[in-house]
Amino acid sequence: MNEVLETIAKRRSIRKFEPTQIPDADLQAIIKSGLQAPSGHNDQSWFFSVIQDPKLIKELSDGSKLEMQKMPDPWMADMGKNEKLNIYYSAPTIIIVAAREDAITPLPDVSAAIQNIMLAATSLNIGSCWIGFARFFFNAPERNALVGIPEGYEVHYAVSLGYAPEKLKPNAPARKYESYYKIIK
Repeated sequence: MNEVLETIAKRRSIRKFEPTQIPDADLQAIIKSGLQAPSGHNDQSWFFSVIQDPKLIKELSDGSKLEMQKMPDPWMADMGKNEKLNIYYSAPTIIIVAAREDAITPLPDVSAAIQNIMLAATSLNIGSCWIGFARFFFNAPERNALVGIPEGYEVHYAVSLGYAPEKLKPNAPARKYESYYKIIK
């Protein structure tokens, strides 16, 4: 099978990470892959803030959880109260993904970049997980400066990166291919 297709089929969300930091060369390759993503009208509206400071990662997780506790959805508020939960799953590296507020298609742009990041990580045997809860900490835009997000950008998501414990690498879940598409000729 084609190497790209194999990587796509192999990619899984990892929610437990070894504390070992990923090498700088691999991190650079992952970031460059994100920057190669397509974007609406080639706007390239994204900005990535890469964080490897464990104290800052915990602060961001705790801050998101405080904001989650204020949410009207009981399940989300309850998750925010979970003292054991680290929304980044204690990954040694996270990438906060933002887009320009005036971007043409910010969500598709950052989503394509995140997919590229996760596929690149998988190709390097590095685990990843797309983190939607990350944006709650940044509900207060003045917090963007804490992680170097420029003015005029809005945080949308984050990606956790690191090595999965060998015994916890998940198998591919069954896919229902035939029920999700139709070919019309």
